Amino acid sequence: MEGQLFTWEALSAMGGASLLTFFIVQYTKNLMDRVARWLPTDLYAVVVAFFILIMAQMAVGADPYDWRVYGLAFANAFLVSAGAGQMQNKVLRPPGSKDGNS
Repeated sequence: MEGQLFTWEALSAMGGASLLTFFIVQYTKNLMDRVARWLPTDLYAVVVAFFILIMAQMAVGADPYDWRVYGLAFANAFLVSAGAGQMQNKVLRPPGSKDGNS
């Protein structure tokens, strides 16, 4: 799959999963704010990350009947969404900017 920006292997790693989570949340959070006002954006990011991680694991051959895949994806979804949140912070307040961190 040369020439692909995302691969299933990359999406099962922290960097790729965080980047795709960041993009999906950015493009859909206004819609989610209207549809599910009760769902905070950071929790929405965890849900998005969970589904990305599950899809990536299934695509690389994980057993869909193995409960451990879902347990690890749930735990890792919090890490991935935190990484996506850091990307959001850097977009809004780049290093070296007046209101950004140095």
